[in-house]
Amino acid sequence: YTPSRVPEGDTVAIVRAYMAHHQGMTLVALDDALLGGAMRTRFHAEPIIQATELLLQERTPRDVAVGRPRAEEVKADANVLEITPPTIRRFQSPHDLIPRSHLLSNGRYTVMITAAGSGFSRWRDLAVTRWREDVNFDSWGTYIFLRDVHSAKVWSAGYQPSSIEADSYEVEFSEDRAEIVRHDGTIRTTLEVAVSFEDDAEVRRVSLSNLGHRTREIELTSYAEIVLAPDAADAAHPAFSKMFVQTEFDADEGALLATRRPRAATDAQLWAAHLAVVEGESADDVQFETDRARFLGRGRATRTPISVIDGQPLSNTAGTVLDPIFSLRRRVRIPAGATARVAFWTMVAPTRSQALDLVDKHHDSNAFERAVTLAWTQAQVQLHHLGVGPDEAHLFQRLANRALYSDPTLRPSPDVLKRSEGGPSKLWANGISGDLPIVLVRIDEAEDLEIVRELVRAHEYWRMKRFDVDLVIMNERPPSYDQDLQSTLEALVRANQARPYSDKEGAGGNVFVLRADLVSGGVRSLLQTVARAGLLSRRGTL
Repeated sequence: YTPSRVPEGDTVAIVRAYMAHHQGMTLVALDDALLGGAMRTRFHAEPIIQATELLLQERTPRDVAVGRPRAEEVKADANVLEITPPTIRRFQSPHDLIPRSHLLSNGRYTVMITAAGSGFSRWRDLAVTRWREDVNFDSWGTYIFLRDVHSAKVWSAGYQPSSIEADSYEVEFSEDRAEIVRHDGTIRTTLEVAVSFEDDAEVRRVSLSNLGHRTREIELTSYAEIVLAPDAADAAHPAFSKMFVQTEFDADEGALLATRRPRAATDAQLWAAHLAVVEGESADDVQFETDRARFLGRGRATRTPISVIDGQPLSNTAGTVLDPIFSLRRRVRIPAGATARVAFWTMVAPTRSQALDLVDKHHDSNAFERAVTLAWTQAQVQLHHLGVGPDEAHLFQRLANRALYSDPTLRPSPDVLKRSEGGPSKLWANGISGDLPIVLVRIDEAEDLEIVRELVRAHEYWRMKRFDVDLVIMNERPPSYDQDLQSTLEALVRANQARPYSDKEGAGGNVFVLRADLVSGGVRSLLQTVARAGLLSRRGTL
């Protein structure tokens, strides 16, 4: 019932209760307040209460052991944070030297989206859609193309992949969703991205508002390259990996399905489904495509696909293709002053029947509202469980951005980069594989532990988002007999790792505490070189 718990943009929230005694307690409390404490009087008039009323007057014992909390456990500003509205990261442009990213997850299914609309989708340790780190083009992800049927004008729900400049462009990243709003002439496009809490599914709902004086017909076409394999395996042999994905179209449900044919009897099977749900006046039947070559056309890229730019109908073919994609097309008619919405769902399941069950479940237009409501609720519960405030969560998202895209602002100087020699194998002796992004923090004084505490919480937050990062804490304090700083660091890490976390199986990334005096100079230099973010404790907090 506090302002900070009301969803963004709302002034009130309905708190639903389904147990009869809750309504009874509410009515009794209201009765008591209106009638001058009548219920309390009746309570104390009961003989069974009068017989034991003396116990209610019992005083607190004086000789009781008192536990004093440590300084770092005391949050003096808790009441201030409680009434502070959550921070939302806002961007007014898709252009940046380094793409601005945001992570959404239910603990199993993860979506990363950039301010330009690119990103990836992953389920556990498998890539659902193809993505590569590319700060120059940022042209990998799940996209939605829009085309005006009459004027043949084409743009995207985000900036990518069409790269068409909008009249205005605004991005909002909050803990439970991402939203991109753009204006193109008299059409306002709102893209909302969320991950379902109940199921392993994501939704991208596009709302088209016609601000003009004539009816518009808009074609919406989705596009995503399907992987269904570990990202490293797909990056190592992309052409080989694509050969094992088989697609099909379920006409009854109007959904695309894909699965990876197992290479061995022990391989676990995974099915993905793609569905488009229209809210408004649909002007055409669903079209689909699963062959990337047919969708793009000869010599074309995702920026200028022939099936969108030239307005060609999708081929409506599925099966075994050399380069599989998910693409659905729906056409909507939008009268002047009206709004039409199309929700594109992508979901995964272990079997085909379960995937079709998910499709059937999300075929309702109310499924989106349920998904975003539960996602908002889950976000509040998770942050409370980790002891992380909304502002701190956005700080961790910004640091995760540095781990996803190499950013020179937290990297060492060119001189340090030139001095480094050797590859990841030099880190193996310390248990660090080098396969995951590394965040490095160096500390030499116990008074500077706050940034380490923040990073340990950040690491747990990233695990909750299923974003795999290795956190390396380098203790640079000169060796002494008691090694108090090393003991404190190890205890801090142990306490954090002892925290219960659901579905830890398969979640990667560890925390390493290293003593600088026991690590060679070459390894220290290599760690600074390979770390996506290098931090010094003497600079204060994050």
